[in-house]
Amino acid sequence: MATLLNLVLLGAVLAIHTLIAAVMTRYFRIRLKTQIGAVVYSLFLIPVVLFVTTLVFSGALNIGVNLGSPAAALGIMIGLPLALGFTIDVLYVPSPDEYELPDTRT
Repeated sequence: MATLLNLVLLGAVLAIHTLIAAVMTRYFRIRLKTQIGAVVYSLFLIPVVLFVTTLVFSGALNIGVNLGSPAAALGIMIGLPLALGFTIDVLYVPSPDEYELPDTRT
């Protein structure tokens, strides 16, 4: 049975995973020259990082609740934060092209 502390810790882990996904998506959008490259890297590298942090949080630190099946755990701990982080970066944060940077050449 899930205790209140376990549910709060699960929410904290989901928030951390969403932050990781949003920051990594932003990084790929800034650093890569093509749009498809950022999408490919986001869809294939971010889940690996989220999987590793899920193993650390749920295995070594024993944070979170028993979600029942591995498919539910992957969906909630990786799929949901990946979708939220990608959505937050793409829809709510201005595009990197919209920022005007000063000319640093002398």
